[in-house]
Amino acid sequence: MSGQKSILLLGSGFVAEPCLEYLMRSGNNVVTVACRRVAKAEELAVKYPGTKAISLDVEDDAALDAAVAGHDLTISLIPYTQHARVMKAAIKAKKHVVTTSYISPAMEELDQAAQEAGIICMNEIGLDPGIDHLYALKIINEVHAQGGKITSFESFCGGLPAPEDSNNPLGYKFSWSARGVLLALRNNARYWQDGKLVEIQGKDLMDSARPIYIYPAFATVGYGNRDSSHYRERYNIPHAQTCVRGTMRYQGFPEFAKTLVNMGFLDDAPQQLLSAANTEPLPWNKVTAQLLGSSSDSPSSLLEAIEAKIDTQDPEARKRVMHGVKWLGITSPEVQAAKRGTYLDVLCARLEDLMMYGEGERDMILLQHKFEVENKDGSNNTRTSVTLMYGEPNGFTAMAKTVGVPCGIATQLILDGKITKTGVIAPMTPDVYQPILDLLPSEGINAVEETI
Repeated sequence: MSGQKSILLLGSGFVAEPCLEYLMRSGNNVVTVACRRVAKAEELAVKYPGTKAISLDVEDDAALDAAVAGHDLTISLIPYTQHARVMKAAIKAKKHVVTTSYISPAMEELDQAAQEAGIICMNEIGLDPGIDHLYALKIINEVHAQGGKITSFESFCGGLPAPEDSNNPLGYKFSWSARGVLLALRNNARYWQDGKLVEIQGKDLMDSARPIYIYPAFATVGYGNRDSSHYRERYNIPHAQTCVRGTMRYQGFPEFAKTLVNMGFLDDAPQQLLSAANTEPLPWNKVTAQLLGSSSDSPSSLLEAIEAKIDTQDPEARKRVMHGVKWLGITSPEVQAAKRGTYLDVLCARLEDLMMYGEGERDMILLQHKFEVENKDGSNNTRTSVTLMYGEPNGFTAMAKTVGVPCGIATQLILDGKITKTGVIAPMTPDVYQPILDLLPSEGINAVEETI
Protein backbone atom coordinates (compact mmCIF):
# COMPACT_ATOMS: atom_id res chain seq x y z
CA MET A 1 0.00 0.00 0.00
CA SER A 2 1.45 3.37 -0.97
CA GLY A 3 2.32 5.65 1.90
CA GLN A 4 2.11 2.80 4.37
CA LYS A 5 3.71 3.53 7.78
CA SER A 6 4.90 1.02 10.37
CA ILE A 7 4.45 1.68 14.09
CA LEU A 8 5.86 -0.24 17.06
CA LEU A 9 3.54 -0.02 20.09
CA LEU A 10 5.34 -0.95 23.30
CA GLY A 11 2.82 -2.05 25.92
CA SER A 12 -0.78 -3.25 25.83
CA GLY A 13 -2.15 -1.60 28.99
CA PHE A 14 -5.51 0.13 29.25
CA VAL A 15 -4.46 3.28 27.32
CA ALA A 16 -2.98 1.32 24.42
CA GLU A 17 -6.26 0.27 22.81
CA PRO A 18 -7.79 3.74 22.21
CA CYS A 19 -4.44 4.77 20.72
CA LEU A 20 -4.33 1.68 18.49
CA GLU A 21 -7.97 2.05 17.45
CA TYR A 22 -7.30 5.64 16.33
CA LEU A 23 -4.19 4.70 14.35
CA MET A 24 -5.85 1.78 12.55
CA ARG A 25 -8.57 4.01 11.11
CA SER A 26 -6.28 5.53 8.47
CA GLY A 27 -5.84 2.27 6.57
CA ASN A 28 -2.20 3.24 5.95
CA ASN A 29 -0.71 2.13 9.26
CA VAL A 30 0.68 -1.26 10.18
CA VAL A 31 1.08 -1.59 13.95
CA THR A 32 3.15 -4.16 15.85
CA VAL A 33 2.13 -4.56 19.50
CA ALA A 34 5.09 -5.66 21.63
CA CYS A 35 5.03 -7.03 25.17
CA ARG A 36 7.39 -9.21 27.16
CA ARG A 37 4.68 -11.91 27.11
CA VAL A 38 3.41 -12.34 23.56
CA ALA A 39 0.01 -13.53 24.84
CA LYS A 40 -0.63 -10.04 26.27
CA ALA A 41 0.20 -8.45 22.92
CA GLU A 42 -2.00 -10.95 21.07
CA GLU A 43 -5.01 -10.14 23.29
CA LEU A 44 -4.93 -6.58 21.93
CA ALA A 45 -3.69 -7.24 18.38
CA VAL A 46 -6.37 -9.84 17.58
CA LYS A 47 -9.08 -7.15 17.85
CA TYR A 48 -7.61 -5.08 15.00
CA PRO A 49 -7.01 -6.80 11.64
CA GLY A 50 -3.61 -5.98 10.20
CA THR A 51 -2.05 -5.62 13.65
CA LYS A 52 0.82 -7.93 14.60
CA ALA A 53 1.95 -9.14 18.02
CA ILE A 54 5.51 -9.91 19.10
CA SER A 55 7.38 -10.76 22.27
CA LEU A 56 9.97 -8.14 23.18
CA ASP A 57 12.07 -7.64 26.29
CA VAL A 58 12.99 -3.94 26.23
CA GLU A 59 15.93 -4.65 28.53
CA ASP A 60 17.49 -6.73 25.74
CA ASP A 61 19.26 -3.88 23.93
CA ALA A 62 19.93 -5.79 20.73
CA ALA A 63 16.30 -6.93 20.42
CA LEU A 64 15.02 -3.44 21.20
CA ASP A 65 17.40 -1.85 18.68
CA ALA A 66 16.24 -4.24 15.96
CA ALA A 67 12.52 -3.74 16.71
CA VAL A 68 12.79 0.07 16.79
CA ALA A 69 14.90 0.14 13.61
CA GLY A 70 12.29 -1.97 11.83
CA HIS A 71 9.50 0.63 12.24
CA ASP A 72 8.96 4.26 11.26
CA LEU A 73 7.91 5.29 14.78
CA THR A 74 7.78 3.76 18.26
CA ILE A 75 5.08 4.54 20.83
CA SER A 76 6.34 3.79 24.35
CA LEU A 77 3.50 3.07 26.79
CA ILE A 78 5.69 1.05 29.15
CA PRO A 79 6.93 2.35 32.54
CA TYR A 80 8.54 5.79 32.19
CA THR A 81 11.86 4.52 33.54
CA GLN A 82 12.34 2.67 30.22
CA HIS A 83 11.65 5.62 27.89
CA ALA A 84 15.26 6.84 27.76
CA ARG A 85 16.36 3.34 26.72
CA VAL A 86 13.77 3.37 23.90
CA MET A 87 14.87 6.85 22.81
CA LYS A 88 18.51 5.78 22.62
CA ALA A 89 17.51 2.95 20.27
CA ALA A 90 15.45 5.43 18.22
CA ILE A 91 18.35 7.89 17.96
CA LYS A 92 20.62 5.10 16.66
CA ALA A 93 18.02 4.14 14.04
CA LYS A 94 16.93 7.74 13.28
CA LYS A 95 13.29 6.87 14.03
CA HIS A 96 10.65 8.89 15.91
CA VAL A 97 9.27 8.16 19.41
CA VAL A 98 6.05 9.18 21.22
CA THR A 99 5.34 8.81 24.97
CA THR A 100 2.62 10.16 27.25
CA SER A 101 5.01 10.64 30.19
CA TYR A 102 6.68 13.69 31.70
CA ILE A 103 10.15 14.37 30.32
CA SER A 104 12.55 12.94 32.91
CA PRO A 105 16.13 14.20 33.32
CA ALA A 106 17.37 11.01 31.61
CA MET A 107 15.13 11.75 28.62
CA GLU A 108 16.04 15.45 28.52
CA GLU A 109 19.74 14.56 28.29
CA LEU A 110 19.02 13.02 24.87
CA ASP A 111 17.62 16.23 23.35
CA GLN A 112 20.76 17.26 21.47
CA ALA A 113 21.36 13.74 20.16
CA ALA A 114 17.74 13.52 18.99
CA GLN A 115 18.06 16.84 17.16
CA GLU A 116 21.28 15.71 15.51
CA ALA A 117 19.56 12.49 14.42
CA GLY A 118 16.72 14.59 12.99
CA ILE A 119 14.06 12.74 15.00
CA ILE A 120 11.06 13.78 17.06
CA CYS A 121 10.79 12.39 20.61
CA MET A 122 7.33 13.67 21.56
CA ASN A 123 6.29 13.38 25.22
CA GLU A 124 3.59 14.57 27.63
CA ILE A 125 0.77 13.95 25.18
CA GLY A 126 -1.88 12.13 27.20
CA LEU A 127 -4.29 13.77 29.64
CA ASP A 128 -2.17 15.00 32.54
CA PRO A 129 0.35 15.68 31.16
CA GLY A 130 -1.02 16.36 27.70
CA ILE A 131 -4.47 17.80 27.14
CA ASP A 132 -3.92 19.99 30.21
CA HIS A 133 -0.96 21.67 28.45
CA LEU A 134 -2.91 22.23 25.23
CA TYR A 135 -5.91 23.98 26.77
CA ALA A 136 -3.77 26.00 29.20
CA LEU A 137 -1.39 27.29 26.53
CA LYS A 138 -4.26 28.12 24.18
CA ILE A 139 -5.68 30.66 26.65
CA ILE A 140 -2.28 31.89 27.89
CA ASN A 141 -1.15 32.68 24.34
CA GLU A 142 -4.48 34.34 23.51
CA VAL A 143 -4.10 36.63 26.54
CA HIS A 144 -0.50 37.47 25.62
CA ALA A 145 -1.46 38.15 22.00
CA GLN A 146 -4.01 40.71 23.24
CA GLY A 147 -1.39 42.47 25.39
CA GLY A 148 -2.62 41.04 28.70
CA LYS A 149 -0.90 39.02 31.40
CA ILE A 150 -1.81 36.06 33.61
CA THR A 151 -1.69 37.03 37.30
CA SER A 152 -2.90 33.66 38.64
CA PHE A 153 -3.09 30.14 37.21
CA GLU A 154 -4.74 27.17 38.94
CA SER A 155 -5.23 23.79 37.29
CA PHE A 156 -6.86 20.74 38.86
CA CYS A 157 -7.48 17.39 37.19
CA GLY A 158 -9.22 14.27 38.47
CA GLY A 159 -9.91 10.82 37.14
CA LEU A 160 -13.01 9.91 39.14
CA PRO A 161 -16.02 7.62 39.09
CA ALA A 162 -19.09 9.18 37.48
CA PRO A 163 -21.30 10.60 40.27
CA GLU A 164 -23.76 7.69 40.18
CA ASP A 165 -20.87 5.23 40.57
CA SER A 166 -18.97 7.09 43.32
CA ASN A 167 -20.79 4.89 45.83
CA ASN A 168 -18.15 4.21 48.48
CA PRO A 169 -16.73 6.27 51.35
CA LEU A 170 -13.64 7.36 49.40
CA GLY A 171 -15.69 8.38 46.35
CA TYR A 172 -13.03 6.69 44.23
CA LYS A 173 -12.58 3.54 42.12
CA PHE A 174 -9.71 1.79 40.42
CA SER A 175 -9.34 0.64 36.84
CA TRP A 176 -5.93 -0.82 37.68
CA SER A 177 -3.61 -1.24 40.67
CA ALA A 178 -4.36 0.85 43.75
CA ARG A 179 -0.65 1.05 44.61
CA GLY A 180 0.15 4.08 42.45
CA VAL A 181 -2.82 6.02 43.83
CA LEU A 182 -1.76 5.31 47.43
CA LEU A 183 1.92 6.06 46.82
CA ALA A 184 0.94 9.46 45.36
CA LEU A 185 -0.34 10.34 48.85
CA ARG A 186 3.31 10.38 49.98
CA ASN A 187 4.41 12.97 47.40
CA ASN A 188 5.50 16.44 48.47
CA ALA A 189 3.85 19.43 46.77
CA ARG A 190 5.45 22.73 45.78
CA TYR A 191 3.71 25.69 44.17
CA TRP A 192 3.31 29.48 44.16
CA GLN A 193 0.45 30.96 46.20
CA ASP A 194 -0.05 34.74 46.40
CA GLY A 195 3.60 35.40 45.57
CA LYS A 196 4.96 32.94 48.13
CA LEU A 197 6.57 29.57 47.40
CA VAL A 198 4.58 26.93 49.32
CA GLU A 199 6.14 23.58 50.16
CA ILE A 200 4.01 20.81 51.64
CA GLN A 201 5.39 17.55 52.98
CA GLY A 202 3.68 14.36 51.84
CA LYS A 203 2.44 13.63 55.35
CA ASP A 204 0.54 16.94 55.30
CA LEU A 205 -0.71 16.76 51.71
CA MET A 206 -4.29 15.74 52.56
CA ASP A 207 -4.55 18.54 55.13
CA SER A 208 -3.92 21.06 52.34
CA ALA A 209 -6.98 19.98 50.31
CA ARG A 210 -9.53 22.73 49.66
CA PRO A 211 -12.84 23.00 47.78
CA ILE A 212 -12.59 23.38 44.00
CA TYR A 213 -15.72 24.99 42.58
CA ILE A 214 -16.54 23.93 39.02
CA TYR A 215 -20.22 23.00 38.67
CA PRO A 216 -22.77 22.95 41.53
CA ALA A 217 -23.39 19.24 40.87
CA PHE A 218 -19.83 18.28 41.87
CA ALA A 219 -18.50 18.41 45.44
CA THR A 220 -14.81 18.37 44.53
CA VAL A 221 -11.64 19.20 46.44
CA GLY A 222 -8.06 19.62 45.26
CA TYR A 223 -4.48 19.46 46.54
CA GLY A 224 -1.09 20.14 44.96
CA ASN A 225 0.46 17.59 42.62
CA ARG A 226 4.23 17.41 43.10
CA ASP A 227 6.30 20.43 42.01
CA SER A 228 4.36 22.89 39.86
CA SER A 229 6.48 25.92 40.81
CA HIS A 230 8.44 25.79 37.53
CA TYR A 231 5.31 26.18 35.41
CA ARG A 232 5.65 29.97 35.66
CA GLU A 233 8.67 29.58 33.40
CA ARG A 234 7.40 26.61 31.42
CA TYR A 235 4.12 28.34 30.51
CA ASN A 236 5.74 31.79 30.23
CA ILE A 237 3.53 33.38 32.90
CA PRO A 238 6.11 35.27 35.00
CA HIS A 239 3.48 37.63 36.48
CA ALA A 240 1.45 34.79 38.03
CA GLN A 241 1.47 35.29 41.79
CA THR A 242 -0.32 31.95 42.12
CA CYS A 243 0.72 28.98 39.99
CA VAL A 244 -0.51 25.55 41.06
CA ARG A 245 -1.32 22.29 39.33
CA GLY A 246 -3.18 19.78 41.45
CA THR A 247 -5.18 16.59 41.83
CA MET A 248 -8.96 16.61 42.19
CA ARG A 249 -11.03 14.22 44.29
CA TYR A 250 -14.56 14.12 45.65
CA GLN A 251 -15.29 15.71 49.02
CA GLY A 252 -14.47 13.35 51.90
CA PHE A 253 -11.52 11.65 50.22
CA PRO A 254 -8.75 13.66 51.95
CA GLU A 255 -10.03 13.08 55.50
CA PHE A 256 -10.38 9.33 54.99
CA ALA A 257 -7.07 9.04 53.11
CA LYS A 258 -5.26 11.06 55.82
CA THR A 259 -6.59 8.71 58.49
CA LEU A 260 -5.13 5.72 56.61
CA VAL A 261 -1.83 7.64 56.31
CA ASN A 262 -1.88 8.45 60.05
CA MET A 263 -2.48 4.79 60.85
CA GLY A 264 0.71 3.89 58.96
CA PHE A 265 -0.78 2.12 55.96
CA LEU A 266 1.68 3.66 53.49
CA ASP A 267 4.53 1.70 55.12
CA ASP A 268 6.07 -0.55 52.44
CA ALA A 269 8.58 -2.32 54.70
CA PRO A 270 8.21 -6.14 54.74
CA GLN A 271 6.33 -7.51 57.76
CA GLN A 272 6.66 -11.13 58.88
CA LEU A 273 2.99 -11.31 59.88
CA LEU A 274 1.95 -10.29 56.37
CA SER A 275 4.31 -12.65 54.55
CA ALA A 276 2.98 -15.38 52.27
CA ALA A 277 5.21 -17.70 54.34
CA ASN A 278 2.88 -17.14 57.30
CA THR A 279 0.63 -20.21 57.25
CA GLU A 280 -1.72 -18.97 59.98
CA PRO A 281 -5.08 -17.36 59.07
CA LEU A 282 -4.77 -13.58 58.85
CA PRO A 283 -7.96 -11.77 59.86
CA TRP A 284 -7.94 -8.01 59.36
CA ASN A 285 -8.24 -7.18 63.06
CA LYS A 286 -4.84 -8.86 63.65
CA VAL A 287 -3.23 -6.75 60.92
CA THR A 288 -4.67 -3.50 62.25
CA ALA A 289 -3.81 -4.34 65.86
CA GLN A 290 -0.15 -4.88 64.93
CA LEU A 291 -0.07 -1.75 62.78
CA LEU A 292 -1.44 0.40 65.62
CA GLY A 293 0.58 -1.34 68.34
CA SER A 294 -2.67 -2.20 70.11
CA SER A 295 -2.65 -4.82 72.87
CA SER A 296 -6.26 -5.66 71.99
CA ASP A 297 -7.56 -6.80 68.63
CA SER A 298 -11.24 -6.41 69.50
CA PRO A 299 -13.10 -4.32 66.91
CA SER A 300 -14.31 -1.84 69.55
CA SER A 301 -10.77 -1.22 70.88
CA LEU A 302 -9.40 -0.85 67.36
CA LEU A 303 -12.15 1.57 66.31
CA GLU A 304 -11.38 3.70 69.37
CA ALA A 305 -7.66 3.73 68.48
CA ILE A 306 -8.45 4.62 64.85
CA GLU A 307 -10.76 7.46 65.87
CA ALA A 308 -7.81 9.02 67.69
CA LYS A 309 -5.95 9.09 64.34
CA ILE A 310 -8.58 11.26 62.62
CA ASP A 311 -7.28 14.81 62.23
CA THR A 312 -10.42 16.71 61.30
CA GLN A 313 -12.45 18.11 64.16
CA ASP A 314 -15.60 18.46 62.07
CA PRO A 315 -18.14 16.07 63.71
CA GLU A 316 -19.84 15.12 60.44
CA ALA A 317 -16.51 14.47 58.68
CA ARG A 318 -15.35 12.32 61.62
CA LYS A 319 -18.55 10.27 61.38
CA ARG A 320 -17.98 9.76 57.66
CA VAL A 321 -14.42 8.55 58.24
CA MET A 322 -15.53 6.07 60.90
CA HIS A 323 -18.27 4.81 58.60
CA GLY A 324 -15.57 4.32 55.96
CA VAL A 325 -13.33 2.39 58.34
CA LYS A 326 -16.17 0.01 59.20
CA TRP A 327 -17.03 -0.39 55.52
CA LEU A 328 -13.38 -1.23 54.77
CA GLY A 329 -13.56 -4.10 57.26
CA ILE A 330 -10.07 -3.51 58.68
CA THR A 331 -11.17 -4.15 62.27
CA SER A 332 -13.10 -7.33 61.46
CA PRO A 333 -12.10 -10.76 62.78
CA GLU A 334 -14.13 -12.37 59.96
CA VAL A 335 -12.58 -10.62 56.93
CA GLN A 336 -9.29 -12.22 55.84
CA ALA A 337 -6.39 -10.02 54.73
CA ALA A 338 -4.32 -10.89 51.65
CA LYS A 339 -0.75 -11.84 52.56
CA ARG A 340 1.03 -9.32 50.35
CA GLY A 341 4.07 -8.69 52.57
CA THR A 342 3.65 -5.02 53.51
CA TYR A 343 0.95 -2.86 55.10
CA LEU A 344 0.75 -0.84 51.87
CA ASP A 345 0.19 -3.88 49.67
CA VAL A 346 -2.24 -5.56 52.06
CA LEU A 347 -4.34 -2.37 52.04
CA CYS A 348 -4.07 -2.21 48.22
CA ALA A 349 -5.47 -5.73 47.96
CA ARG A 350 -8.43 -4.81 50.17
CA LEU A 351 -9.17 -1.60 48.27
CA GLU A 352 -9.00 -3.48 44.97
CA ASP A 353 -11.49 -6.04 46.32
CA LEU A 354 -13.96 -3.32 47.24
CA MET A 355 -13.33 -0.47 44.80
CA MET A 356 -12.86 -1.75 41.27
CA TYR A 357 -15.25 -0.57 38.56
CA GLY A 358 -18.17 -2.95 38.17
CA GLU A 359 -20.00 -4.10 35.06
CA GLY A 360 -21.66 -1.16 33.30
CA GLU A 361 -20.09 1.47 35.57
CA ARG A 362 -18.33 4.46 34.07
CA ASP A 363 -15.51 6.79 35.01
CA MET A 364 -15.20 10.52 34.51
CA ILE A 365 -12.44 12.99 33.70
CA LEU A 366 -12.74 16.49 35.12
CA LEU A 367 -10.11 19.11 34.31
CA GLN A 368 -10.37 22.80 35.16
CA HIS A 369 -7.95 25.60 34.36
CA LYS A 370 -8.65 28.92 36.07
CA PHE A 371 -6.83 32.10 35.05
CA GLU A 372 -6.88 35.56 36.60
CA VAL A 373 -6.15 37.99 33.76
CA GLU A 374 -4.99 41.60 33.74
CA ASN A 375 -5.94 42.99 30.34
CA LYS A 376 -3.99 45.54 28.31
CA ASP A 377 -6.37 48.33 29.41
CA GLY A 378 -5.84 47.51 33.11
CA SER A 379 -9.20 45.75 33.57
CA ASN A 380 -9.34 42.30 35.16
CA ASN A 381 -11.34 39.17 34.50
CA THR A 382 -11.36 35.46 35.23
CA ARG A 383 -11.19 32.86 32.47
CA THR A 384 -11.93 29.18 32.92
CA SER A 385 -11.53 26.12 30.74
CA VAL A 386 -13.33 22.91 31.77
CA THR A 387 -13.04 19.46 30.20
CA LEU A 388 -15.67 16.98 31.40
CA MET A 389 -15.81 13.55 29.84
CA TYR A 390 -17.46 10.25 30.77
CA GLY A 391 -16.34 6.73 29.95
CA GLU A 392 -18.46 4.38 27.90
CA PRO A 393 -20.08 1.63 30.03
CA ASN A 394 -18.31 -1.63 29.08
CA GLY A 395 -16.25 0.36 26.53
CA PHE A 396 -13.26 2.70 26.71
CA THR A 397 -12.85 4.51 30.00
CA ALA A 398 -12.62 8.31 29.87
CA MET A 399 -9.10 8.00 31.33
CA ALA A 400 -7.96 5.52 28.67
CA LYS A 401 -9.46 7.62 25.87
CA THR A 402 -8.06 10.98 27.04
CA VAL A 403 -4.57 9.48 27.35
CA GLY A 404 -4.58 7.13 24.37
CA VAL A 405 -6.31 9.25 21.71
CA PRO A 406 -4.07 12.37 22.00
CA CYS A 407 -1.10 10.01 21.82
CA GLY A 408 -2.54 8.50 18.64
CA ILE A 409 -3.24 11.92 17.14
CA ALA A 410 0.32 13.13 17.82
CA THR A 411 1.70 9.92 16.30
CA GLN A 412 -0.32 10.36 13.11
CA LEU A 413 0.62 14.03 12.78
CA ILE A 414 4.32 13.14 13.05
CA LEU A 415 3.97 10.38 10.46
CA ASP A 416 2.09 12.78 8.15
CA GLY A 417 4.82 15.42 8.47
CA LYS A 418 2.51 17.93 10.20
CA ILE A 419 4.63 18.09 13.37
CA THR A 420 8.27 18.59 12.47
CA LYS A 421 10.04 20.03 15.52
CA THR A 422 12.93 17.69 16.37
CA GLY A 423 14.48 16.82 19.73
CA VAL A 424 12.99 15.66 23.03
CA ILE A 425 9.86 17.80 23.08
CA ALA A 426 6.51 18.36 24.77
CA PRO A 427 3.51 20.19 23.23
CA MET A 428 4.58 23.62 24.46
CA THR A 429 4.63 25.68 21.24
CA PRO A 430 1.78 26.42 18.81
CA ASP A 431 3.45 24.59 15.91
CA VAL A 432 3.25 21.41 18.01
CA TYR A 433 0.07 21.79 20.05
CA GLN A 434 -2.30 23.53 17.62
CA PRO A 435 -2.55 20.65 15.09
CA ILE A 436 -3.42 18.31 17.98
CA LEU A 437 -5.97 20.75 19.43
CA ASP A 438 -7.65 21.02 16.03
CA LEU A 439 -8.35 17.26 15.96
CA LEU A 440 -9.52 16.66 19.55
CA PRO A 441 -13.15 17.86 19.12
CA SER A 442 -13.83 15.26 16.41
CA GLU A 443 -12.87 12.63 19.03
CA GLY A 444 -15.35 14.00 21.57
CA ILE A 445 -12.63 15.73 23.62
CA ASN A 446 -13.46 19.39 24.25
CA ALA A 447 -12.93 22.26 26.68
CA VAL A 448 -15.73 24.66 27.57
CA GLU A 449 -14.31 28.15 28.05
CA GLU A 450 -15.91 30.97 30.01
CA THR A 451 -14.91 34.55 30.80
CA ILE A 452 -16.28 36.00 34.02
